[in-house]
Amino acid sequence: MAKIYLLNSQKYEGIENLEVFQIEFLKKNIDLTKYDALIFTSKNAIYSLDSSNKDWKDVPSYAIAPKTASIIKSLGGKISFIGNSGHGNDFAYELIPLLKDKKALYIKALKTVSDLPKILKENDIFVDEVITYKTSCKESNKVLEDNSIFIFTSPSTIECFFKQYSWKDSYKAIVIGKTTAKYLPKDVNYEISLETSVDECIKLAKQNFFKLNFNHN
Repeated sequence: MAKIYLLNSQKYEGIENLEVFQIEFLKKNIDLTKYDALIFTSKNAIYSLDSSNKDWKDVPSYAIAPKTASIIKSLGGKISFIGNSGHGNDFAYELIPLLKDKKALYIKALKTVSDLPKILKENDIFVDEVITYKTSCKESNKVLEDNSIFIFTSPSTIECFFKQYSWKDSYKAIVIGKTTAKYLPKDVNYEISLETSVDECIKLAKQNFFKLNFNHN
């Protein structure tokens, strides 16, 4: 029976998790008193920093999107700004006027896909970078159903999926954003979510699921 597969561990009703990667937090000894701003572009950046240094809550946080901001708030952090675009490069341009005369720290993964720090530096913004987590592929032994939909939420999910599975013509991909979409093989049939949130990806996947499976019945 066809399914909607979400390639991370977040739980949603009627959605099957296909966990093809794992997150490892990296302990870092960071002097956060040197900074006036913390830049977060993912939930794992927040959780990984929180696991090793609770002082981050005293520094104003700049969050790429409302979902990221809600996690910062839930952990007791201080929100200074919430981005509108959801894309790393666009977020960088939103930050430029806000970070003049500030010292910022970008909390990031070992592998990142945006040019956020480069854009900030080119516009005379002081920004340091610290790697607080990394992703690695994880073996999955699930047999995938024909006519299924796969939700890719990062380039890592794409990389790890295609290390283990072959793409079938009956499949469809839903992708969280333009940057992630660039990492898909050229023969993959996909649609990009209007907003960079998993909730929006789920909505789009459910709409497509009905169409895809109705046409095959």
